[in-house]
Amino acid sequence: MTKNYQDIAVAFAATCQAATLVQQFAHNGFAKDREDMAILMKSLLVTQPDSTLSIYGDDLTRLKTGIETALAQLGGGNGKLDTEIGRYWVSLLSLSQKLNKSPESKTQLVQRLQQIERQLLLYEGDIMADQMVANLAAIYSDVISPLGTKIHVLGMQDYLVRPDIQQKIRATLLAGVRAGILWQQVGGTRWQFLFSRKKLLNQMKSLYQIL
Repeated sequence: MTKNYQDIAVAFAATCQAATLVQQFAHNGFAKDREDMAILMKSLLVTQPDSTLSIYGDDLTRLKTGIETALAQLGGGNGKLDTEIGRYWVSLLSLSQKLNKSPESKTQLVQRLQQIERQLLLYEGDIMADQMVANLAAIYSDVISPLGTKIHVLGMQDYLVRPDIQQKIRATLLAGVRAGILWQQVGGTRWQFLFSRKKLLNQMKSLYQIL
């Protein structure tokens, strides 16, 4: 079966965007572009997408940060390879694979996200409201974190001890796992990073040229 490397690249870019945001929150205390986080949070509630890109608003520019990060991680960007970000996306893909193997956890995740959708009405549809982010963070702690080794986030201690930053990091990790699930659904495998890296890199370059 022929794999659609454009879909695989989009899903990987979304995972990399989550990894980049985690680093930004941990080191800076904020996301450089709030919309980078917003589109990832919204993706958590898209359950019947028309396409892979429709999960992210049918707009590649919403994943610009992730595409740039993915290019660098694959060795084709202008930026140098960031091993910290690399550790995050590898961990997110690993957690998503563990989630896929746990029907009980998947059911629990679906139920909790359905609750989020109902709660969203109380906040006028603003998934970036502080309480909504806190609720998403709780899902990560309750459902995803027990699946494997905890992701050790590095950064400035002044930021890492703040509950609001911790919540943003966990909510972002949840969205990263969601992107990892998508990556698997569209045919992404770890072997591709070894044996089909050039194909994935070329596809990522094509996405970048569209931006």
